[in-house]
Amino acid sequence: MQTPFSSLQLQLRNSVAWVEMARPAVFNAFDEQMIAELDAVFVSLGANPQVRVVVLSAQGRHFSAGADLQWMQRASQASQADNLADARRFADMLARLAGLPQPTVARIQGAALGGGVGLACACDMAIASADARFALSEARLGILPAVIGPYLVNAVGLRQAKALALLAQRIDAQRACEIGLVQQVVAPDQLDAAVDALVAELLLGSPQAQSAIKTFFGQLSVAPVSEAVREYSAQTISRARTTADASEGFAAFLGKRPPQWAGA
Repeated sequence: MQTPFSSLQLQLRNSVAWVEMARPAVFNAFDEQMIAELDAVFVSLGANPQVRVVVLSAQGRHFSAGADLQWMQRASQASQADNLADARRFADMLARLAGLPQPTVARIQGAALGGGVGLACACDMAIASADARFALSEARLGILPAVIGPYLVNAVGLRQAKALALLAQRIDAQRACEIGLVQQVVAPDQLDAAVDALVAELLLGSPQAQSAIKTFFGQLSVAPVSEAVREYSAQTISRARTTADASEGFAAFLGKRPPQWAGA
């Protein structure tokens, strides 16, 4: 199934949703229209129990050049109130992506700049082509990567995030992998195969468990394990053990057969 949009393409291949940014002429830079369409797609996918995995990709040579310069120029001439509403729409879209109940994978080729880095960080994991390059260049334009900042910190840690934002330098895919911005780097001609292999691994997991994992880890931070955190973890696993997927998972393991959801 394929659904048309003006700035992206959505394909549903069995239980996997492929969201492809489709503005290759401007290196998939996003503007108000793309942000609105991405937000609408993420709302729809999040409510669809038939979707098991979401892959975010892009047409052309580059993943995303970040914010469209014409959009930024319009923003520089708008009021602070208009800019606040604009920024909130972008923030809501990223939160929608990060909050999807399904596992999310970013497929990255070429350049991922500014907000493009934010999209990658809002996904649960990312695979990059060896020719990919990443940069937060906002400081050289007199602004800062504020809306994407929390997702960057979650992905690479506070100190690495600050260094990327302050230096505004481009880093290669290998360095991005070393700091946790992406989880895997492959040759350009192996990118699709690597994404397919990762998706296949994700489809082996329980959808209920994967959704619970995202919710659970989304509430944790690097800190001493307090009594409240211990109680939260105990409450979480006690609920998980009584779900239908837990019952099926243990029955499948003991019966030496695949669970019903595996490879769906």
